[in-house]
Amino acid sequence: QVQLVESGGGLVQAGGSLRLSCAASGRTFSRYTMAWFRQAPGKEREFVTTISWIDNYKNYADSVKGRFTISRDNAKNTLYLQMNSLKPEDTAVYYCAASPRGVVVTADGYDYWGQGTQVTVSS
Repeated sequence: QVQLVESGGGLVQAGGSLRLSCAASGRTFSRYTMAWFRQAPGKEREFVTTISWIDNYKNYADSVKGRFTISRDNAKNTLYLQMNSLKPEDTAVYYCAASPRGVVVTADGYDYWGQGTQVTVSS
């Protein structure tokens, strides 16, 4: 079992920045591929970015490339998402997720989920 708790969400103006954190507890964090997904009202949950536990390979959705950066600190059991140049369309609940497998970009590839943190970007 892995427990995940997100933090760092909030209200920010367009063009601003936020850093989300995801604190993990339970089994060995360093052996999990980690990801961020988001879900806007009335929309399906969508992939944002992932980082592999094997070689730290990173993958980003096209909509966030060049603006968002995923990172992990295995010593602190924490996953991060640095979000820059935020846009109103980034408004969503952001979830972190964990998988013991390699990189997967679909939600069904992840076994553990946090409760989510709200990010609201005003225009």
